[in-house]
Amino acid sequence: MSAPKALVSDFGGVLTTPLGNAFAAWSQESGVPLETLGQALVASADRHGEHPLFVLERGEIPEAEFIARIEAELDGHVLDGMTDALLGNLDRNQPMIDFVATLPGRGLRTALLTNNVREWEAQWRGMLPELDEIFEVVVDSAFVGMRKPEHDIYHLTVERLGGGLRPEDCVFVDDIAINCDAAREVGMTAVVFETTEQAVAEIEAALAGGG
Repeated sequence: MSAPKALVSDFGGVLTTPLGNAFAAWSQESGVPLETLGQALVASADRHGEHPLFVLERGEIPEAEFIARIEAELDGHVLDGMTDALLGNLDRNQPMIDFVATLPGRGLRTALLTNNVREWEAQWRGMLPELDEIFEVVVDSAFVGMRKPEHDIYHLTVERLGGGLRPEDCVFVDDIAINCDAAREVGMTAVVFETTEQAVAEIEAALAGGG
């Protein structure tokens, strides 16, 4: 097996601080317990036939509809400022960003693959102004109508990298295990992000050892 030629990285929770911290901060600011929010999401999924976050991240509903669906399950509680609170409580993971930024100089291809929200694009990109210098390709779920862990979005990312790359040529890193499972299913080497030190070590081992 030849050594991998590309890194495909998640955004939130890998190049940023953990998403769970942002949700916890929003919960505290809004007064809605995380357990209550989770129950509202499940209730909305039952009512509409699919989890509202999934259809939001595929760009099938606008953010306002997503919020409305949750609020409908919260007995009149208004979720003002949810988005600003979430994004406002995310910070850059500078050591991980610095590591990924070294890869193009080492001859490696780079792509960002993110499950995201159409209306959030300016804000999340603003957190990473060097985005287009680090990554050749950016695949945002909200603009391509598919999301991780759907296999097609991994194939689309490799296709957009071009140059004859195959999934087997790519190392994928994400903080959500199911997304890494799907990456392995399409042929990528996958690293579940837990800490920057752990992830960098596993990525380096994969790049050096071809898996």
